[in-house]
Amino acid sequence: MPSKKATFRAGVALLAAAIGLSFTAVPATAAPKSLPDGPALARQLVKKVGITGINRHLIALQRFADRNDRIRAAGTEGHVQSAEYVATKLEDAGFIVTRQEFPFLFDQTLAESLSVAGTDVPVERMTYSNNTPEGGVTGPLVVVPADDTPGCETSDYDGLAAEGAIVLVSRGACTFGQKSDVAGQVGAAGVLIYNNVPGALAGTLGGQVEGGAPAGGITQAQGAELAGQGGAEVTLDLRGVVDERTTYNVIAETQTGRHDNVVMAGAHLDSVADGPGINDNGSGSATLLETALQLGSTPKVNNAVRFSWWSAEELGLIGSTYYVDNLTFEEQLDIALYLNFDMIGSPNAGYFVFDGDDSDGVGAGPGPFGSAQIETAFQNFFDAAGVPTEGKDFDGRSDYGEFIANGIPAGGLFTGAEMVKTQAQVAKWGGVAGEAFDSCYHQACDNLGNVDRAALDRNADAVAFVLGSYAISTEDVNGVPPRKARAKARTTAMRTMSLDTPGDREM
Repeated sequence: MPSKKATFRAGVALLAAAIGLSFTAVPATAAPKSLPDGPALARQLVKKVGITGINRHLIALQRFADRNDRIRAAGTEGHVQSAEYVATKLEDAGFIVTRQEFPFLFDQTLAESLSVAGTDVPVERMTYSNNTPEGGVTGPLVVVPADDTPGCETSDYDGLAAEGAIVLVSRGACTFGQKSDVAGQVGAAGVLIYNNVPGALAGTLGGQVEGGAPAGGITQAQGAELAGQGGAEVTLDLRGVVDERTTYNVIAETQTGRHDNVVMAGAHLDSVADGPGINDNGSGSATLLETALQLGSTPKVNNAVRFSWWSAEELGLIGSTYYVDNLTFEEQLDIALYLNFDMIGSPNAGYFVFDGDDSDGVGAGPGPFGSAQIETAFQNFFDAAGVPTEGKDFDGRSDYGEFIANGIPAGGLFTGAEMVKTQAQVAKWGGVAGEAFDSCYHQACDNLGNVDRAALDRNADAVAFVLGSYAISTEDVNGVPPRKARAKARTTAMRTMSLDTPGDREM
């Protein structure tokens, strides 16, 4: 007779088939670890960094949110408690810990609603958007024709009755802030920006735009539907509070290793002001914390390892940008590479590796020299584990942005946000086609139930292995060999010089 466990699994399979669910192509539980060749330190770190420790940190972050209006946004007590949890654990472990304080503009949405011809349409207020009057503003819908620079120039509105209207423009070619600014210049009462790819659109204007039209984001499908309703009566209500506050990054560095060839890894710790942010980005933050604690403050490494938990990422990468911009050029040179981990446990997970060499030819170009090598290191890890990957464009949506802008090689992992998973991706990873990788992205439901722990465990293994490998040597990234290789090279050079030096000879 089959075992009870086998019978149970068969029953689950039949139930899943009956209701249209698909099983995961990548096994749902982590397989025995198959690792590529690498330093002993990296292999040991993979064994030490486990989902149990990571999950405990996620539980802590959830509780900090639950104590504080269910959010951990920068400038709130929920973030302070999260940051002190991280910093205190690292201090107790012997790390050199810095709290880097900086000012920023806090933003929280109070109202976001859209009605078109009497039908409610979901809309997301852009961070730092100007406010409509309480109760909203009503006007006709004006559709801006899509071109190479949609809504980026006032000429895009030539011949359109934009004054007092709610204008509809496509995402792309310029920032959301510029689209808001241009819409304000032509007198629009509001601007709806629809996505140019499947999925919701939650964006930031990057700061307050004086005179800009109140801005909201909608999906690509909603934009296509509204494009056929030009002239319809629209009521748009977008309101929020914006004020000046302070927050801080947490930076921790090992005591051992070269401090002029640092391996740096970062994750943003803040949530949006609409939810606890457990996948975005408790998943990356918790993984980084557990990796640091298991590595220890005095590991036997050639290169120091610097860990960073950024604040105010959700408001426009403010913390990481502040950090990089306040380094001297020599201090930037001390950073060999930067690894970024933002959302690595999405519930409908994909396995994305940042496209350092731009081999996909999508969006932005390649990262600085060394980024391709970082991409290869992660790909080699997943290849050995039997997990297929896809490239992820350096689209500027996470904290690697300012590092890349200053020539620092970067890479990292991502399991997907509001983008919709395709059938082809389901075939290789499992999950559900036609749904977002994280349907709770930037929402109140991004809680402890919104994490694929098998995906998180696999990504944590990759984080541990690649970070541990670079702690031993960054030679493939920047030509700096490990200590033993340098000593051997010096010995060889001295022997060569000795043989080439003429001694006393008889004449």
